[in-house]
Amino acid sequence: MGYRRRIYFTAEQKNEIWDRWQRGESMSSIGRGFERESSSIYPLLSRTGGIRPPERRRSRLSLTLVEREEISRGLQSRLSLRCIARQLQRSASTISREVKRNGGTAHYKGGPV
Repeated sequence: MGYRRRIYFTAEQKNEIWDRWQRGESMSSIGRGFERESSSIYPLLSRTGGIRPPERRRSRLSLTLVEREEISRGLQSRLSLRCIARQLQRSASTISREVKRNGGTAHYKGGPV
């Protein structure tokens, strides 16, 4: 028995599915609109009990793109992680974890997440 190929929906397609579901269309009808079986629509809707999930937002505590770029510039200038943390008014452990998570001091690039 072979495995079926996993079906992925783009963010735009997911929004369309949720819009149709909220208008009262059946899963079969929605599936036909995407040329898929209703069984490929069901997992998307069932994950949240048929209620559209809230839009995802980054935590206000997470590092911003500007802060990540500042870390990158600080590392290029050979500043210590503690010095960079002081400049950004962040904990040194926050900066250390960020750098370690993204390639270490030698390879850190402060680009988009």
